[in-house]
Amino acid sequence: MRRALLPIFVLCLSLFGVTELPGQGGASSSSPMLVGYFPQWGIYDTDQPYLVKNLISPGGKAPLVDQVNYAQGFVTNGRCSVADPNADLNFVFTAKQSVNGIGDSPSKPFRGHLHQLSLLKRKFPHLRILISLEGRASDFAFDAQPENREAFVASCVDIFLKGHLAPGVEAPHLFDGIDLDWEFPREPDAANFQALLREFRRQMNAVRPGLKLTIAVGHTPRMYPGSDIAAIAPLVDQVGVMTYDFIGPWSDTTGLLAPLSASPDFHGGTVARSMEAWHDAGIPTPKLLMGVPFYAYGWHQVPEEANGLFQEGTGIHGDRPYRYIQTILDRSTVYRDPLSQAPWLFDGDIFWTYEDPVSVAHKASFARTQGLGGLMIWELGDDDGSATLLRSAHRALNTLPSKTPAVVKAAITGR
Repeated sequence: MRRALLPIFVLCLSLFGVTELPGQGGASSSSPMLVGYFPQWGIYDTDQPYLVKNLISPGGKAPLVDQVNYAQGFVTNGRCSVADPNADLNFVFTAKQSVNGIGDSPSKPFRGHLHQLSLLKRKFPHLRILISLEGRASDFAFDAQPENREAFVASCVDIFLKGHLAPGVEAPHLFDGIDLDWEFPREPDAANFQALLREFRRQMNAVRPGLKLTIAVGHTPRMYPGSDIAAIAPLVDQVGVMTYDFIGPWSDTTGLLAPLSASPDFHGGTVARSMEAWHDAGIPTPKLLMGVPFYAYGWHQVPEEANGLFQEGTGIHGDRPYRYIQTILDRSTVYRDPLSQAPWLFDGDIFWTYEDPVSVAHKASFARTQGLGGLMIWELGDDDGSATLLRSAHRALNTLPSKTPAVVKAAITGR
């Protein structure tokens, strides 16, 4: 199969300023999409709650993104359901917290994040909002069984696309589609995974045209043993590749959580290799979204060799948002891998791997040059109050390079 990334002869042409060939390479004719996940649980952050209002506050993100994937809807007991009724439907927002500056009335049944999302769509009619269906792999496997499949999909369509959110709460045009996050179908589930997507496509087409069906997938097709990826491709509109967590605090060695590229002798995963693998498996390049993490992983008790990179250390539990990294920049030194442009932070003991405006811009430029569908951000609430990372991504996606960026050549050739 044709490689997703530029072949060597195109790279050579690019050195002479030729950046596009008919049907191959070059920048896409339209800007790639910027897709961000909205964290439902952000409402419970006691230090800095993350609300739909944050998307339009000064430094807000709604004007920058093309699509918001609302995380999350649940899949349990063979049915879809509202994941958190308090956050989604019951929470009473004050005027200060509300998108339209009007507080919720406790007597009105439609409240919570979902009501705020409906207000957001009124302000930004171009914005697409998808519900991200998440749950245990065993639940998805049960739902996809032939005897359960049709009823399960019907429940998802009924709640989120026909808008029967709860008794007395109707919002038939709130969501523009469904994002399916099954992590991950085992080999015995492969045929049912494809059949489940086909059933979603069938029922969604019957509701109204234009509804989007997307999937979030792991960083390699090998995580989907037995699945016919090429047969799945026509059923979905986007494939968001989770190109992050190549390393984390579960490892005894530090590293880069989402490097775009690496030298040829590096045997770990990279973003460029992941995107190529999914294309080679059968997903058209314009349907591929490159996942970009807005969070950091850390280790402590790290020796000073190589400024802490690829050294033994003790993992710090959990992740930290980019806005946290900004608060410790003045207490550490920022280093950068010249090939992938990935930064890391090291103070002689504590090591952090994360994304910054430079690395995000390089990834966005790579995505545009390669004709990818765009970027998929996990997740919007981890950015800082000025949307620094998202703005960097937006600028790079909407800037047409005159030449193939050096990072693209480096990502492919390893030099």
